[in-house]
Amino acid sequence: MASVASAAVAIPSFTGLKASGAAAVARVATSVKAAPPPSPRLVAKAALKDVGVAAAVVATAASALLASNAMALDVLLGSSDGGLVFQPSAFSVAPGEKIVFKNNAGFPHNVVFDEDQVPPGVDAAKISMSEEDLLNAPGEEYSVTLTEKGNYSFYCSPHQGAGMVGKVTVN
Repeated sequence: MASVASAAVAIPSFTGLKASGAAAVARVATSVKAAPPPSPRLVAKAALKDVGVAAAVVATAASALLASNAMALDVLLGSSDGGLVFQPSAFSVAPGEKIVFKNNAGFPHNVVFDEDQVPPGVDAAKISMSEEDLLNAPGEEYSVTLTEKGNYSFYCSPHQGAGMVGKVTVN
């Protein structure tokens, strides 16, 4: 598709020239031409620019997705041999890093933060599952993001007596 943004035509003075018949009109018609269509190279540049913008958007989205996955720690609820443990049971995360507790074996499980063993000002109830909520099937998850620096202790309420406890340090 061709488009002309602006066109100016300068017509020289032909004073004293005589046009004779259709041949002269044909010569004039063939000597005046419309502006050529835009160069394919310009069209390619525009298309590449559009592709570049789309690629940048896709790259940004992919980066965000990878960054969000990279900033998540998985903790298994129950060992593969059926042990009533968190794996790992002690770990450190950065403030704002997501912790994903994944049901593995020996369920039902839950994750409850000990209200006496969280940093001052942190409401353990807001970051815990309720003691009645349970993960009952393999692969079920509970996620939490801790923002306050300090030490947090947590446990599985059905298996706390069996030693299913853990500790996370946010530093």
